[in-house]
Amino acid sequence: MPAPVSPAPYFFGYGSLVNTRTHGYGQARPARLSGWRRAWVHTDLRPVAFLSAVPCDRTTIDGLIAEVPGADWAALDDREFAYERLPAGGAVQHDLNPETDIAVYAVPGHSQRAASLRHPILLSYLDVVIQGYLDVFGADGVAAFVRTTDGWDAPILNDRSAPRYPRAQRLTAEELDLVDQHLLALGATVIGADQ
Repeated sequence: MPAPVSPAPYFFGYGSLVNTRTHGYGQARPARLSGWRRAWVHTDLRPVAFLSAVPCDRTTIDGLIAEVPGADWAALDDREFAYERLPAGGAVQHDLNPETDIAVYAVPGHSQRAASLRHPILLSYLDVVIQGYLDVFGADGVAAFVRTTDGWDAPILNDRSAPRYPRAQRLTAEELDLVDQHLLALGATVIGADQ
């Protein structure tokens, strides 16, 4: 007998939503999204660059799905206000009933701009994402996250001493070192908060 369809829809998170310290959505579990990559982008709706899903038929990305109780999307839509919520159910590999309603958030292509010195990636945001991937997928999952994300040529603002990301988390010395190792291997440009 097939598993019952969940009465609540789910979202697929591929960035900070993978870090369950940043939200209270239940039934969180690993999943994979086919036909998409991640990219660091800027939109006029936010002052800094952040992650978006972008279509790419050759790529599958790891992430987390979690339940949206009662289909009450208001709080999540507010958190993801610069994104569009798109149906993704058929592209997500998961352990729920195949008919479960799953959405993914993506910045509309016409709104995407390149990150820049004026609109950098926040290191405190990247730290949260890496911490989440390490928790759920381990060090190999972090490496896969880096590999399946575009835009690493964008400047990264080191705001660790005074985080600007509203859901910043404390990282262990080992977690911070892992982030820094990946940035070094990428040849990323990290700038000081006073620049």
